[in-house]
Amino acid sequence: MSKPAIISVAITGSQPTKAQNAAVPISLAEQIESTHAAYEAGAALVHIHVRDGDGKPTSNAMLFAEVQAGIRKHCPDMIIQHSTGGRGRNAGERGSCIALKPDMCSLATGSVNFATIIYENPPQLVEDMAKAMLENAVKPECELFDLAMLYNTRSLLDRGLIKGPAHVQFVLGIPNALPAREKVLDFMIEELAEVLPGATWTAAGIGRGQLEVNHWALKRGGHARTGLEDNIYFEKGRLAASNAELVKRVADLCGKYDRHPASASEARRLLTLPAAA
Repeated sequence: MSKPAIISVAITGSQPTKAQNAAVPISLAEQIESTHAAYEAGAALVHIHVRDGDGKPTSNAMLFAEVQAGIRKHCPDMIIQHSTGGRGRNAGERGSCIALKPDMCSLATGSVNFATIIYENPPQLVEDMAKAMLENAVKPECELFDLAMLYNTRSLLDRGLIKGPAHVQFVLGIPNALPAREKVLDFMIEELAEVLPGATWTAAGIGRGQLEVNHWALKRGGHARTGLEDNIYFEKGRLAASNAELVKRVADLCGKYDRHPASASEARRLLTLPAAA
């Protein structure tokens, strides 16, 4: 019997624009529609950023709430994961979406060089957001942009700031951070087994590394992320038509590795999340 693979779709992000690819969903209606199409193509989890009226990243909890309500209406059991990421967002407001009690929120567990900027996640900010997630019964997806973040995640678990089993995401391919190299992923998986036994993991490849990382994750029994946040292209020289197109490609890959796209209910069990209400 094939093993389930959770396909996560990062629909928008904080940086891609319609000028770069018209398929990037910016408005709330576009985000809900794009998520619904990706769900039907095989995605069980959606990673959400919201934009203001000028298309810039924002932490406006009302916008997160509207997207969350729309997805709950059209994809009742889909796992909703809000971003608390810091690119273009005020540090003091990044956790505003946690009180909405989505299924999950992202949690970068340390600072890192991120292409040409420093992605700042001071220890106190990480701790405060982890506490807020714990208080609101929101499971963190611990984002690992470098090796130190794995050990920081262990520290959060030891201090009771996150509940086990942990779920992490290896982010590969950002300049000045972890490169999209197969040996790097193997090392991270090996360390994960020692540092966070029982943890589940997803791998995300940024830019041209997206498809390769999808292959590596599925082959190794992990879960896979795709979407226009990470790569606006389907292949070299051809823009992706939609998030659903990128999801379908990963869903079609699953069979090659004796996997199948996890249903939302399967994904909830794998991530120890409650059944959808």
